[in-house]
Amino acid sequence: MKLYPQARLSIGRRGLAACLALLGLVLASFATLDLQWAQMFSLEAARSMGRFVAEFFPPDLSLAFVAKVAFASLETLAMSALGSLIAACAGLLLALGAARLHGQDSALARRPTRWLLNALRAVPELVWASLLLISAGLGPFAGTLALAAHTTGVLGRLFAEAIENCSEGPGFALRVQGAGNLRVFLYATLPQVLPQLISYTLYRWENNIRAAAVLGVVGAGGLGQLLGFHMGLFHMNKTATILAAMLLLVALVDLLSDRLRRALA
Repeated sequence: MKLYPQARLSIGRRGLAACLALLGLVLASFATLDLQWAQMFSLEAARSMGRFVAEFFPPDLSLAFVAKVAFASLETLAMSALGSLIAACAGLLLALGAARLHGQDSALARRPTRWLLNALRAVPELVWASLLLISAGLGPFAGTLALAAHTTGVLGRLFAEAIENCSEGPGFALRVQGAGNLRVFLYATLPQVLPQLISYTLYRWENNIRAAAVLGVVGAGGLGQLLGFHMGLFHMNKTATILAAMLLLVALVDLLSDRLRRALA
């Protein structure tokens, strides 16, 4: 589409105004926050951090504790995988209601379904876990449900955008032949968006493995629960082992996710 010079000037002015407004917000943030940079980078702060880091060494590599950390790592991995799978299924179902499947679709459920998705992802995983601990009790079940609830809101919105942005040509050809909405979705829409849906799900799985490692701090099981327990007792050598396990687990999931993406591509 060709733009006239006046339209280009108007767009340029709006972009400049938006950048200036964003810059103003950043400057206002620096002005209102009490950022003590001098204290943070002082010699005394460096000495305190050095003493703190030195307490982590040597890590506790006793066989009994390493076995306990390995079991907690598997629990964290299972929480993230199951939570992501539940969220992908629930997100796809909600995305159908949150998306306009074709240009003539009235999409009466689109706005309320998007409100629901906004509500699900507006609540952080830690808050979901704290709420669900009351009903589900301590342990990985509450953590899994918390990951599933938040991730459903994220994936549902991403899936809905992918469905709305796909080409309508194949679906229109099927509708002309008398196919219903379900067949159009299965044979025209889904094949187009499936690579995106899988990529989004794998990306959220990478995020959930990090979130699952933190959720245990509030009692939701996994490595986070071990971390919260031993940090509370100032067992820094055990804390170092747990942190190393978290790093290895995140690196493993990142590598596995990247390999899956390459295989699917």
